[in-house]
Amino acid sequence: MQMAVVNLHPGQTVYCEAGKFLFKTTNVTMETRLSGPSNGGGQSQGGSGGGMGGMLRQAMGTAMQVGQRMLAGESMAFQYFSAQGGEGTVGFAGVLPGEMRALELDGTRAWFAEKDAFVAAESTVDFGIAFQGGRTGMSGGEGFILEKFTGHGTVIIAGAGNFIDLNPADFGGRIEVDTGCVVAFEEGIQYGVQRIGGLNRQGMMNAVFGGEGLSLATLEGNGRVILQSLTIESLANALKKAQGGDKQGPTGGLFSTHAG
Repeated sequence: MQMAVVNLHPGQTVYCEAGKFLFKTTNVTMETRLSGPSNGGGQSQGGSGGGMGGMLRQAMGTAMQVGQRMLAGESMAFQYFSAQGGEGTVGFAGVLPGEMRALELDGTRAWFAEKDAFVAAESTVDFGIAFQGGRTGMSGGEGFILEKFTGHGTVIIAGAGNFIDLNPADFGGRIEVDTGCVVAFEEGIQYGVQRIGGLNRQGMMNAVFGGEGLSLATLEGNGRVILQSLTIESLANALKKAQGGDKQGPTGGLFSTHAG
């Protein structure tokens, strides 16, 4: 399992999702906030006008961000780390064994990531929630809620297993992917969710015995797509099997034998 060790210059700030922090040097301060960076490089004050009106707009923006993150099933708060009086070091990691990737944003293209991929980012990177996947994604819960990163700076993401980079333009403009394998993609890629076949015999065979469920993610356009080789669902099933969770099988142990 990989980790990211970040060296901070004096006054430089990075933020992470709660639960992704590992360690820090003593001159790095840690602050927990409900709001994430948006339209101002992560500053906690200013930028929205003074007085009561500015405070009200800031409070409404924070409440909206918290509500969106709760809808996405994410933690409500971010943790911010700043170096004081000299260079400092802070470490981060994902939650599953796998790879990490640093995405460099130059302000021209946003990046979208599945909701468990985000690890940490510079305070100059704005965080938001995007809703994609169409009607099928909404009804099936497949990739409907994504995290969106804009601005300038570095974003660190993590995934399970190994990463592979693809461009749909190299494969006729479109690829179809297991919904659990999508980690992140650039703005300009059209993301959707489609049913596998239909509610016919072959469609039900794919869903029940193929282990793919009823939906696939579709990625179209010209841009970078990052996929992971291991899904959370397949990892959970492997752990369950290793712990003996499926020894009885669908018969409930009717045909199992025991030494006695």
